[in-house]
Amino acid sequence: MLKIQEVFMIPVSVMVTDTGTVSFKIKGHYGKDSPSKFSEVFRPIVTWNLTYKCNLRCLHCYINASPSAPDGLSTEEALNLVDQMTEIGIPMIIMSGGEPLMRRDFFTIASYAANKGIKLSLSTNGTLISENVARKLKELGFVYVGISLDSYSPEFHDKFRGVQGAFNMAIKGIKNALNAGLNVGLRFTLTKENILDVDNYIELAVKLGVSRITFYHLSASGRGKELKDWMYTPEEYKIFMDKIMHYAKQLKGKIEIETTLGTFDGIYIAKYLNDRKLLDFVKSTGGCGRKMISIYPNGDVFPCQFIDFVKLGNIREKPLKEILKNIPDIFVNTENYLKGQKCGTCEYKEYCKGGDRSRAYYWDGSIYGDDPLCPLRELHI
Repeated sequence: MLKIQEVFMIPVSVMVTDTGTVSFKIKGHYGKDSPSKFSEVFRPIVTWNLTYKCNLRCLHCYINASPSAPDGLSTEEALNLVDQMTEIGIPMIIMSGGEPLMRRDFFTIASYAANKGIKLSLSTNGTLISENVARKLKELGFVYVGISLDSYSPEFHDKFRGVQGAFNMAIKGIKNALNAGLNVGLRFTLTKENILDVDNYIELAVKLGVSRITFYHLSASGRGKELKDWMYTPEEYKIFMDKIMHYAKQLKGKIEIETTLGTFDGIYIAKYLNDRKLLDFVKSTGGCGRKMISIYPNGDVFPCQFIDFVKLGNIREKPLKEILKNIPDIFVNTENYLKGQKCGTCEYKEYCKGGDRSRAYYWDGSIYGDDPLCPLRELHI
C-alpha cells in the first residue's frame, strides 16, 4: 500500500523546496520533518482498475487493456466493494483502468463512493473528458485528475499510445478539466525516446496551466515486458534528474514535480542535497504493499497495479479487510530479501526498498533480484 498518488511516489518538489500544490491540498503539509500519515498499511490508498477496456492501445500498458476487453465486476459488486472500503476507512480511491471513463456505470460508482466520504482521484488518458464529463467530475468533488501525456510531440505521443489523434484529444480533455476548475496534472512515462525532452515538455505544462507533473519510470508489467530496450542510460538519467530539480525550484508553488516507480530518485536527491533526513523521508513514502494496494477489474487484489505476479486474494472470494492481512513481508521489509549484486549489497536498500520489483522480476529474472533501471552504482552514488 503506498502513499498518496501512486506507487513509489517521490515528491521531488517537496524534497527540494518543501512546497507542494495538489498533494498539500489533499493531504495537508508534509515533508522530511513530518511524513504524511494520509494512508496506512491497513488503511491504504486503493488504485481501482475499473475496467480492462480502453480506447487506446498503449505500448506499455500494464494491464493489457483493449477496446473489446471486459469490464469485470458488475455494478452491484462494485458498489459492495465501495461499502467494504468505507468500513476499512480507505482515504482515497484512484479510479483507473484501462480507461475508467469507458465504464457506462462510472459515475454511478463514483457518486456512490463520493457520498460515502471517500476522496476520489482519476487516472485517465484524457481523451474522453468532454465539457460535460469534466463538469460531472467537478460536481462529485474529484480531488485530482491525472492525464497521460508522454511528450510535447503529437507524433511521439500518438505512436506510444497506439492511436492517431490521441495527443490532440488528450489536450482537449486537459483544457476541459482545467476549465471546470479541477486540479489537473500530467503523467509522463519515461523512456530513452523522451527522457531528454523535459524542457519542451515543461514549457507545454506551464502553457496549459496544470498544477502537477508526475514522471513515471517505465515498468515491466503487462505489455511493458517487451520494452526492456527502451531503458535509458545512467547518464541520461542524471541529466533528467538535474533538470527536474532545477524546475522544481523554478516552478515552486505553481507546478509540483514528482516521480514514481523509481525510489532511487529519492536517494539521488538526498545525496545531491547532502541531507540524510531525506533518506528517512524516502523510506516513509511507501510502495507496493506499503500504504497502497491495487484492485483489478476482475476483483483480484495486488500489492500495487504493477505487481501482477503476486495475488493477495480476490474480493469475490474474501472480504477486502481479510485480504489486507495477506501482504507478504517482502513488500513491507523488502531490504531483507534483496539478493541481487546491486540491490542486495546497496547501502541505501533500507530506504529505497529495491526500486521496482516488477522490473526485477520480469527483466532480471527474480523478485529478489536487481532493478535493472537503477543507475546509482554506475553514477557512483
